Amino acid sequence: MERPGLNTFLNSFSTTLEAPVKQHIKNVYACLSMSTLAAGLGASIHLFTNIQAGFLSAIGALVFLFLLMSTPDDNGKGMTKRVGYLLGFSTLTGVGLGPILETAILINPSVIITAFIGTSVIFVSFTLCALLSKRGQWIYLGVYLGLIAMCGFVLYDTQAIIEKRRQGNKDFVAHSLDLFIDFLGIFKRLLIILMQKEEESNKKRRR
Repeated sequence: MERPGLNTFLNSFSTTLEAPVKQHIKNVYACLSMSTLAAGLGASIHLFTNIQAGFLSAIGALVFLFLLMSTPDDNGKGMTKRVGYLLGFSTLTGVGLGPILETAILINPSVIITAFIGTSVIFVSFTLCALLSKRGQWIYLGVYLGLIAMCGFVLYDTQAIIEKRRQGNKDFVAHSLDLFIDFLGIFKRLLIILMQKEEESNKKRRR
């Protein structure tokens, strides 16, 4: 016998979104997952090698972003190239995260894992709110002001992706870029908040 809660959830998801939209969302999240892994690889390159790209990684990320935005989707014909540009942008963006991650490691390495898990939970929660709510409605949670803004972007961007697909826009690569930037923004803000709290706790212990 199936649980009513799970049944209701699956039925809500099925009835809220049309089949083409659901497939599009799957493609978007596949790209988002690859982007997140690429960013993790980029951060690892900075942390575990002697490569200190800094300014160059920022310039490189902008170049990849420009190439991605200037290469038309053309009904999926340029998809492989555009996914490559997206992963290049994500990797170099991850390299750019290196300095703040180094600082976090000096304070307490566990805050990085906590920030990532917290970001994932927040991101998934707000995405589900956007996917399962009625068309054009959003549900907001009470968190820090910066996080509220970024969570609002997750809600807005997710429902904007759904509406764009309904209007015939199948460019899931560009849509995943929007969500990757949202994910990165939440992660940075949450990491900073956790670092500040850890520093305050360390100061209190020293007293």
